[in-house]
Amino acid sequence: MQLIEGHRAILPAPGIPTLDIDPFDEAVLADPFEYFDSLRALGPVVYIPKYAMLAVGRFASTHRVFTDHENFVSSRGVGLNDFKIGEPWRPPSIILEVDPPDHTKTRRVMARALSPRVVKDLADDFARAAEVLVDWLVAQERVEGVTDLAEAFPLSVFPQAVGLNERNDRYLVDYGNCVFNAMGPDNRLRRAALDYTREIAPWITAACARDRLTPDGIGAAIYADADAGEITEAEAAMLVRSLLSAGVDTTVSGIGNALFCFAENPGEWDKLRADPSLIKPAFEEVLRYSFPVHTFGRTAGTETEIGGHPVEEGTKVLAVIGAANRDPEKWGPDADRFRVDRRPLGQMGFGAGIHGCVGQNIARGETAAILTALVARVKRIEFDGTPRWRPSNAIHALDHLPLRLVPA
Repeated sequence: MQLIEGHRAILPAPGIPTLDIDPFDEAVLADPFEYFDSLRALGPVVYIPKYAMLAVGRFASTHRVFTDHENFVSSRGVGLNDFKIGEPWRPPSIILEVDPPDHTKTRRVMARALSPRVVKDLADDFARAAEVLVDWLVAQERVEGVTDLAEAFPLSVFPQAVGLNERNDRYLVDYGNCVFNAMGPDNRLRRAALDYTREIAPWITAACARDRLTPDGIGAAIYADADAGEITEAEAAMLVRSLLSAGVDTTVSGIGNALFCFAENPGEWDKLRADPSLIKPAFEEVLRYSFPVHTFGRTAGTETEIGGHPVEEGTKVLAVIGAANRDPEKWGPDADRFRVDRRPLGQMGFGAGIHGCVGQNIARGETAAILTALVARVKRIEFDGTPRWRPSNAIHALDHLPLRLVPA
């Protein structure tokens, strides 16, 4: 058993099966699907002795943990540390790591700042930027899918949408990954993330200040809610900071994973080119099949139960999105198959419930723009080498994706 600072080790209730695995071992993170299968096969809830905590991987139990925010709270941390016991590694997010009623206030502000209407107003900018980038990529023919496309496109539109006057592309891309890695156990990934965050954090904090933003971006809209008295000036700064973790990293992983899915399944790319109206549902299938986030944590805020098994107050529960999104009981016997026409209503690639990813509208808008541009210009997306997945305590994303884009 690995003792975790700020975490109360628990013993499972009788009848809860045990899975003797380290979910955060880098070999498991690189290829997690056998772990996912084992987790689902054992039952609705499983005990992980390595960290003395519970894990859920079936769709029904994972969805329950995410959506039952009264029994499974976020305010005690969405990683392995329990903020009620130990000191948080950074000031807790006032939207991700908070419960109602405080969450209701900040979520309302963010939902307005990142509403579907706001994304619709940005759609033309996204489309123009996507067309310019894809034209350049097609001319190159051989590209690095992560840096040349999955990272390059959000960085070409998101900072301007937020209203950032200053740019540090590497920090913008890496900040979210650092935040997510810090949610894990005391492993190499977390230690590296905490070290790097000490370098990144001052720049991020400064970039989110009101006087560093343009007056017409999403960040300014959040500060306007501070002027209206809905939140404080300090809370506005923290919400803009949340944008920089929720609005870049998940989009980068979503676009990169989409490219991987279509290179791996050329027949599905042919279907999408034949019927571009499938672009939006196809991205939902990407989120289901190749989820941007594989795991989030919750803490039992009361004595409760999962699948009929009692759960003590204070128990940490890993909600394993990757396993739930491949659950055959939810998605049928072809759950491990990528299908652009599946229309996977309820997939949890961006979480579920009141803490669903705040940046998901932006991610969907940006990905729709890039897929639209690719469908019009690219006949085939092919691997041009071996993809490499990035080990992360929470994110499921590619580090390296060599591709060949065959022009239409």
